[in-house]
Amino acid sequence: MPVMNIIQAVNDALQLAMAADDDVVILGEDVGKFGGVFRATVGLQDRFGEDRVIDTPLAEAGIIGAAIGMALYGLKPIAEIQFSDFIFPAYDQIVNELAKYRYRSGGEYPCPVVIRTPFGGGIRGGHYHSQSPEALFCHHAGLVVVAPSNPYDAKGLLLEALASPDPVIIFEPKRIYRGPDHGKNWGTHPKGVVPEGAYRVPFGKAEIVRPLRGKGTAVTVISYGAMVHTCGHAAELAAAEGFDVELIDLRSLVPYDLETLVESGRRTGRVVVVNEAPQTCGYAAEIAALVGEHCFDFLEAPVQRVTGWDTPFPYTLELAYLPDAGRILDAVRTAAHYS
Repeated sequence: MPVMNIIQAVNDALQLAMAADDDVVILGEDVGKFGGVFRATVGLQDRFGEDRVIDTPLAEAGIIGAAIGMALYGLKPIAEIQFSDFIFPAYDQIVNELAKYRYRSGGEYPCPVVIRTPFGGGIRGGHYHSQSPEALFCHHAGLVVVAPSNPYDAKGLLLEALASPDPVIIFEPKRIYRGPDHGKNWGTHPKGVVPEGAYRVPFGKAEIVRPLRGKGTAVTVISYGAMVHTCGHAAELAAAEGFDVELIDLRSLVPYDLETLVESGRRTGRVVVVNEAPQTCGYAAEIAALVGEHCFDFLEAPVQRVTGWDTPFPYTLELAYLPDAGRILDAVRTAAHYS
């Protein structure tokens, strides 16, 4: 099986989907001849033509509005929003139209649009190219929201999204798209073995990427996207101090895998939740609340959160903004030593 990075895995999934189904179309800014700003769609227009890989104007509301019309007509559109920071002009189309078509039509009109968008910091993009807005979309019923952390999941979740009758937003962690991280204590970038051919990663199923090893004080760490790798680095540092970290990759934010979270929280009694977005009303708050609600009698310490700061994303202080292994290790220590 080939070894791929996330960009290669996404491109492979798109190639497979378009070859298998003529109704699959791609639209977005620079996705055609240029192959996308991150090159995720490179080669697709040459192979499948301009009618199926469509370069659009810089108009996100128009991109999503057109995709909604395509889906209602019977196509399977994949809309790329070049950076997740640019998704806000399309917010009304997504949450007031796309998310609600199945409900408002009594189930008669599903709207199977897939939206791909890179999110998060780590590329020195400043505050217009580094945000993490996933929680804003998790709040709206009718949307599936996923965030892969590795090439295998990136391909499998995209193919699962294309099989879904409902709209899916895939937040892709651009910091780990293809090359080594350039920040301190961020862990390593993922490359991995990706099966040839089609396979699907189901929604609503988390993965325990580092199980307990039976040595030291047990602590659950929960995250998604690029932060999974930072948490993995923190888990290695924690092990050297006598803490046994069980690391969970959520993969799917809506729906989420409550069973895996609860089982782990009850098993360890100590939980740390990590996300890159600002703390206030971030997705980590929802997971912390769920763990507190379902594991209250088992917890040995309050659920800890490690997040970005409640400020606009900085350019010059990017390393200070993003959660790193040291901050996560501090939260593990706090949970383990709480009394």
